[in-house]
Amino acid sequence: MRVAIVHDWLNQYGGAERVLEALHHLYPDAPVYTSLYAPEGLPAAYRAWDIRTSFMQRLPLAKQRHQPFLPLYPLAFERFDLSGPARPAGGYDLVISNSSGFCHSVPTPPETLHINYCLTPPRFLWSPEGYLAREQVPGLVRRLLPAVIGPLRRWDAVTASRRVDYFVAISQAVRERILSCYGREAVVIYPPVDTSAFGPSDRVGDFYLVASRLAPYKRVDLAVRAFTALGLPLVVAGEGRDRRALEALAGPSVRFEGWVSQERLRELYATCRAFVFPGEEDFGIAPLEAGASGRPVIAYAAGGALDTVVEGVTGVFFHQQTPESLVEAVRRLERLSFDPQALRRHAQGFDTAVFQERFTAHVAACLAERRAASGGLPVPA
Repeated sequence: MRVAIVHDWLNQYGGAERVLEALHHLYPDAPVYTSLYAPEGLPAAYRAWDIRTSFMQRLPLAKQRHQPFLPLYPLAFERFDLSGPARPAGGYDLVISNSSGFCHSVPTPPETLHINYCLTPPRFLWSPEGYLAREQVPGLVRRLLPAVIGPLRRWDAVTASRRVDYFVAISQAVRERILSCYGREAVVIYPPVDTSAFGPSDRVGDFYLVASRLAPYKRVDLAVRAFTALGLPLVVAGEGRDRRALEALAGPSVRFEGWVSQERLRELYATCRAFVFPGEEDFGIAPLEAGASGRPVIAYAAGGALDTVVEGVTGVFFHQQTPESLVEAVRRLERLSFDPQALRRHAQGFDTAVFQERFTAHVAACLAERRAASGGLPVPA
């Protein structure tokens, strides 16, 4: 079976790239089509991949600051030719787009099956206020955004989304967003989590942990205010533009460690009293990494946390994004006990191997449905 993978952009490393790696592991011969590629910002293993870029690769500064070029992404993906080499049946049998931007808009021939793994519909179109809060968007883009949102949103809903045969969502929250934005149903297959990289410790400390990029939308301020009020130890691991403001809020019980190595992060996960997850994320891998380390989670009851945290079993929720609500959740957790091995078993239900098994099964089911719709004609193996 001839497979192609399509990815929004490759100039930074994050959760989307972890998904891409899992997909590429499933289909190692598949070329990766993307708008632009900056190898210096990605793992060295990517340099052995077949990565094919758009005209945006040649634009000055695009690889360093991709946000100002957002209106060009639809054109970049529409110009890709995925018809493949001359073959009687056309080009690729399967195209998998892995998107939070516009790569799902890539055109495919009628005989090609197109499955979109949707991290979220494009934020700058469907929730521009949240996008501007999440990203360091240049002033020029902020000024131009209102003029381009309307036409691009209509194009995304009417044209781009219709090029997808099957949507897969990373969480129930994203599934609902796909239905709201596109009027399309989606199955949920959770993103891969490398639970083998983490494990419980025999030594557990008295501190709570936040590990996050320090940006306003992550709401680390809630944790800083709550633990300052409680006088309980909180370790904040991570860097970002919000650090100075957070340090100004913090009392003596809050310690900022800045950027930490993976080895140090594993140690912090395994020895914290609990992991604190105060923001709203589309999914959120960190709570599961904490669970794989045998530690419970205190999470805001929204977004992907609703899929990954079980109240009273793997952690507790707080229901208002206020320091007071978080304080109350901390006090509830202090009265509970958790089995580290049970927490780890729960997290392993989201392991990379589980993702790969479920995604492969879904591809097979989609191919079978396509075969049935075509009157029983054979489909690629």
